[in-house]
Amino acid sequence: MTTSMVNDIYLVSDVNLSGMAPPASRRPVGHHHGDLRNSLLRASLELVGERGPHGFTLAEASRRAGVSVAAPYKHFADRDALLAELAAQGYREQQNRFAAAMNGIEDPAEQLAAFAAAYVKFAAEEPALFDVTFHAGLDKSQFAKLATAGDEVARLLLPVAQELASTPDAAFDLLLRIAAAAHGLAVFLRQGLFGAGNAVRSDTEEKAARTALAITRQNASS
Repeated sequence: MTTSMVNDIYLVSDVNLSGMAPPASRRPVGHHHGDLRNSLLRASLELVGERGPHGFTLAEASRRAGVSVAAPYKHFADRDALLAELAAQGYREQQNRFAAAMNGIEDPAEQLAAFAAAYVKFAAEEPALFDVTFHAGLDKSQFAKLATAGDEVARLLLPVAQELASTPDAAFDLLLRIAAAAHGLAVFLRQGLFGAGNAVRSDTEEKAARTALAITRQNASS
């Protein structure tokens, strides 16, 4: 599999303080005992959740974290470098979730169905991480850690797809189609097109699993 293929799959693979006492979820994160880096990441993830990956500045992240505007540059060259770290965190979270979802399942088609459902669940439960991972428009060639984290997800999933395909290219195509379908359902869910609530989310996860199975069946018959 080429580097461009690995990159393509992730291109399938887009969160006013007022008053004297802001709500707890909007208060500056703060830092202590040298935890500046993690404080900035937490503050930035909050801002991604509120305004999207490109809706804030490093200065705003600094104020949210309760540090000076010069503080981020001790750890991040610019906002893209900070977003790349968050996106790498998003890929690691996906890898953990996908591995857990597929654990104990022997049938590769069912494994890919579990992956698709877990994809939708990740988007619903971690919307800020989902957005920064897929909608920040980061160039992976500039951030080695981000590229590595994305490759690890591919290395988890591609061997499963290869059990259902005759060639590496066919396996990549199969995985790409399943991921694209899951991504579309996840985005529609996030946009409220299916309604709201836990029941709707569960139903969308089931749709993703059913769609994955339909794609693998179609692939087997072609």
